[in-house]
Amino acid sequence: MARSLNEWLWQHEFWLPPGITWEDMKESEDVHYPQPHDLLLSIPFALILIVIRYFFERTVALPLSGKLGVRDKLRPKAQPNPVLETFYTTHCKNPKEGELINLAKQCDLPVRKVERWFRRRRNTDRPSLSKKFCEACWRFIFYIISFFTGLAVLYDKPWLWDHRECWTGYPQQPLQPSLFWYYLLELSFYCSLVFTLPFDVKRKDFKEQIVHHAATIFLISFSYCANYIRIGTLVMVIHDASDCFLEPTKILNYMKWKKTCNCLFMIFSAVFLISRLVIYPYTVLYNTYYYSMEIFQPFFGYYFVNVLLMTLQLLHVFWSCLIIHMVYKFMLQGTMEKDMRSDTDESDKDEETEKVQEKEKNGITHFNNITSKNCIQRNGSQQQNKRTHLTNGHAKDR
Repeated sequence: MARSLNEWLWQHEFWLPPGITWEDMKESEDVHYPQPHDLLLSIPFALILIVIRYFFERTVALPLSGKLGVRDKLRPKAQPNPVLETFYTTHCKNPKEGELINLAKQCDLPVRKVERWFRRRRNTDRPSLSKKFCEACWRFIFYIISFFTGLAVLYDKPWLWDHRECWTGYPQQPLQPSLFWYYLLELSFYCSLVFTLPFDVKRKDFKEQIVHHAATIFLISFSYCANYIRIGTLVMVIHDASDCFLEPTKILNYMKWKKTCNCLFMIFSAVFLISRLVIYPYTVLYNTYYYSMEIFQPFFGYYFVNVLLMTLQLLHVFWSCLIIHMVYKFMLQGTMEKDMRSDTDESDKDEETEKVQEKEKNGITHFNNITSKNCIQRNGSQQQNKRTHLTNGHAKDR
């Protein structure tokens, strides 16, 4: 059964244009083509990247965060409570109103205190600022290395300047060693991101990030197997260009360098919007959809790779809307709005809201106390004014 499935999966009709078979893609001593089993090397390389990242964050990024003034926010810890802790670990971290009432009865506590306990308990599990700083440093280092590696690999390649060259001789385009290692570097990195997803900072677009990583891995893997190497290298370089500005923007934000962060964010926004909404559609989408048809007729691989590329483009549009909204707010207010992709959830906001409510409550109470005292003093003086003292010491109402 496994053999039948393997034969069905690797039918040349799925991967190669009409008229081309796997016999035409056989290697020789001088000519090497991409082989699917090469992709298995990405797994050990991904594990190596995870180990390198671990030591980099502990030995370089973490000490650097302290020297640059990155301080973790002190959050109040939840008081030990076995009943609430059991519910938190086994059921859910954000109970509904009915569950809060039942837990409050079991613990003999007010509902407000139970709700506050869960909020503080969630905050305890949230990543610290230094962790986010270390993660941004690691991504920044990788994107810089990857981007300039891509430029070094592609600067003398004809398809970087003439996009029709992506299809010259396709699919019988020999695989150069530099392209192989560049592909392996990118695929290993995105595989490592998938492996560390449960431990990395979870942001508001966590689901979109999963879709992005999955589409990227599928796109890199499929483009390698189907020998879409040339178009794949263009996709990777275009994506790394804007990411080189995103991560240092986050780093500056964690360092509280607001003005520099705002300036770099504007540069990142311009690079992102131009590269993802202008260069990517023309260089990649138009190239893959139209120019390829000058060489061969549509087949399954043609449709599949275009679906993956369009999925990335939809994500580009989603993030572009967020960026444009932030830039619009910045132009109106003159200050940068909090990152819509940040991991700030309702916990911090509720904590701040609670403090404001307590201050307002205390202010109202203080105001009521003052007014009530004034009323008492005023009423007392009025009562005294209504009474006159006689010479014999007896009082008489007027």
